[in-house]
Amino acid sequence: MPPYLRPVAVTLDCADPLALAAFYREATGLAPHPGSGAGFAALTGPDGFVLGFQAVGDYRPPRRPGQDVPQQAHLCYEVDEDLGAAEARLLALGAAVPGHQPHDPDHARVLTDPASHPFCIVRKKRKKGKG
Repeated sequence: MPPYLRPVAVTLDCADPLALAAFYREATGLAPHPGSGAGFAALTGPDGFVLGFQAVGDYRPPRRPGQDVPQQAHLCYEVDEDLGAAEARLLALGAAVPGHQPHDPDHARVLTDPASHPFCIVRKKRKKGKG
């Protein structure tokens, strides 16, 4: 039986779609969508997946772990490189490290993008039999 739902897009609210798209373009390597503009920007993957960024007037960044301003999305990314190296690369692009880190830092780390959306980076799982 085929899956009922196939993810095709995720859209994040933000104040500046073009700036947030630039951060994620550098972080993920996804291609800019040609229709991107000030109100909505997007990146596309080779499989057609779209990561969108939507302008919201009076945007309020999420605050974790509290719920005064709840997270609007939570993305997880697998990385091929060492978590420390991946974190350093993302921090240089404009990510930040929030105070709340609920995971074992050898397995996963929580960061926030420049608009304060939380996201995780996790080490790529090795296939059995591979060193």
